[in-house]
Amino acid sequence: MNNPLLFGFLLVALDVLVWCCVIPRNEVARLTVRLCIYAAFSALLFASNLSPFSQAPYADSWALHMLGQLLEITWWLTGARLFSKMLDTLLLPKPWRRQRLFEDVFGALAFLAAIVASLGFVLELPIRGLVATSGALALVLGLAIQSTLSDVFAGIVINTTEPHEVGNWVSIDGVEGQVLEMNWRATHLLTSQGAVVIVPNAVAAKTKIINSSRPTTLHGVSVILEIAPEARPKVVLQALDDALKSVRAVLTDPAPYAQVKTVGTESFQYEATAYVDDMSQKRAVSNELYDLCHRHLAAAGVELRSLGVPYTRSALPGRDDERVRLLQRVDMFAVLTPDDLAQLAPRLSRRDCEAGEVLITPEAVPDSLTIIDSGVLCAVAKEGSVQVEMARLGPGEAVGEGGLLAGLPARVKITTLTKSVLYTLKKDDLTPILKKNPDVAKAMCQLLSRRQRMLDKIGAPPPAMQSENSFFQWLLDGVRRLHDLTF
Repeated sequence: MNNPLLFGFLLVALDVLVWCCVIPRNEVARLTVRLCIYAAFSALLFASNLSPFSQAPYADSWALHMLGQLLEITWWLTGARLFSKMLDTLLLPKPWRRQRLFEDVFGALAFLAAIVASLGFVLELPIRGLVATSGALALVLGLAIQSTLSDVFAGIVINTTEPHEVGNWVSIDGVEGQVLEMNWRATHLLTSQGAVVIVPNAVAAKTKIINSSRPTTLHGVSVILEIAPEARPKVVLQALDDALKSVRAVLTDPAPYAQVKTVGTESFQYEATAYVDDMSQKRAVSNELYDLCHRHLAAAGVELRSLGVPYTRSALPGRDDERVRLLQRVDMFAVLTPDDLAQLAPRLSRRDCEAGEVLITPEAVPDSLTIIDSGVLCAVAKEGSVQVEMARLGPGEAVGEGGLLAGLPARVKITTLTKSVLYTLKKDDLTPILKKNPDVAKAMCQLLSRRQRMLDKIGAPPPAMQSENSFFQWLLDGVRRLHDLTF
């Protein structure tokens, strides 16, 4: 007589063991094993006159009767759990399964139905009175927790329409972060500062949601600049276009663009927009774009000043003044005094180039230093049989220092990506400056050393020692020989 109860509790213990120990690891296989155990448990109950649709037998033994009742109630509760788990695993879409909301809601409904059924069939309690009483109680509870219910129903709407999913970068109610969890109560966001912000579903359902992770391969980057109204919009937009073309990480389709956003009496607001294919690049590209906009605007003669200061038109700069300003933007000439810059400026020769002109070819030894005044240059190196773009150069940067310093042949092909204005400085014009300012030679060698190390990653290194210090010293020795320096 005790055997059905014993085997029944053994099957229940086996089901709990499979559930708690997560055996087997595969979710579908584990659910299949539990369903098989439940089927055996059901067959045992019905074959032993322990039908879950009636009270348990053993009226002459109170203990056995209670154990039978417990097994029948367990059958209802286990069935409810497996039913909700089966719906979650087999029928729900995969994005919904990563969220706990539907699993919790289905589980709550299934358990509620199982409890009502076990009370009616197993314990044979009056269901009508219980339902009427529970309806009144549910009305009172609903009024007391209406804000929570609002979050639940808003969560159902959000999870059904799927404006975002776990792992997406979103902005909800002005809070930007990565979605960590979506449950019946709220959405959990991890901000860039490492804090977790919990946004109630009722708030998220009523506000604007910006999902930066969709589409997955397209993310916009915008920078907004306020420029004095005296600057001609055509000049500003051209400078911003050149700045956008200077960023290698920017996609060409859709094409980047610059536009006048708003017009006022105090300033014009411009917006430069580009697109990248990796969310992690947005911050770096935004910072680089701000720097390039500053450089290209300065190269275009757009005066960057405090908009709160009244504008006073200055006299037009002379030719030498413009060239001095160009030299001041070149990092390697930062150690020169104003007198040195004034001495060097008249020796610069201007060159206007159209887009697509080749300035330097591989294996050629440049005999002059080329300084970019405006426009964008592109450096391309050969990696095997493939041409690889190494860098894009803008205002204030220089090329050709390898041949000018140490007679090194070029290892890249330099072409103009946009219409550009360049200035060249011959070797004989630079020698007096190097003799007077050895720090300039060291700065140029450091720049060249960094570029050579970048090229070494895709091609053969130059005929020098491999360590950074030895290569830098080798460059300095070449400068001394070529320019007859004594430092």
